[in-house]
Amino acid sequence: MSTQKGREITISVLKFNPRNKLSKPHFVEYKLEETPGMTLFIALNQIRENYDPDLSFDFVCRAGICGSCGMMVNGKPALGCRTLIANYPSGKLQLMPMPAFELIKDLSVNTGKWMDAMSKRVESWVHSNEEVDIAKMEERIEPKVANDTFELDRCIECGICVASCGTMLMRPNFVGPVGLNRVARFEIDPHDNRTAEDFYELIGDDDGVFGCMSLMACEDHCPKHLPLQNKIAYLRRKLVALR
Repeated sequence: MSTQKGREITISVLKFNPRNKLSKPHFVEYKLEETPGMTLFIALNQIRENYDPDLSFDFVCRAGICGSCGMMVNGKPALGCRTLIANYPSGKLQLMPMPAFELIKDLSVNTGKWMDAMSKRVESWVHSNEEVDIAKMEERIEPKVANDTFELDRCIECGICVASCGTMLMRPNFVGPVGLNRVARFEIDPHDNRTAEDFYELIGDDDGVFGCMSLMACEDHCPKHLPLQNKIAYLRRKLVALR
């Protein structure tokens, strides 16, 4: 039984190695045959295996969980493993590294360095003077509060919200949607004893919650569909009284 040949697709990749003085940013086109259910992750692996072993991009889980394969696809940030080639009728995809992060090479950026600095900046840990006694039952938490906290904990720190944020282009020191989401997560956590004044000291300026322009690109592109704009608006309303 014969099968119909897949269409030819063209993937154009920005290649550049900032650690090589001879390297210059340039696009390289690769043409390959689309297969059923092909994702961008599959296509990039075919390119690296069959055409260009020097091509750099990141991946770990291949299931939209690790957040490693974020990149710009036709000008919009997306996860390579969640991007279906079939969703691009023209069969042409232009790939670039995500902005706002340190470029490692080609499509690979150092999101970990940025996320680590953000985590320290917003003091991303429970602040409490209470000593935990593991021999005793844990303190009861209302299910809704627990669910609200777990909802924000679903963030995979892929950096897509940061790459889509207009404020980040104008304010390199902006804490970003992911940073504000982290603050919102601890603000509703009953284990954390910080007050509104404490959170204001962390994000109560134009590089924090008051710098967000509410363009909603972060929420529009979030692969986990987190309620980023609702939480940012909530923090802004709560902290504006302290200005």
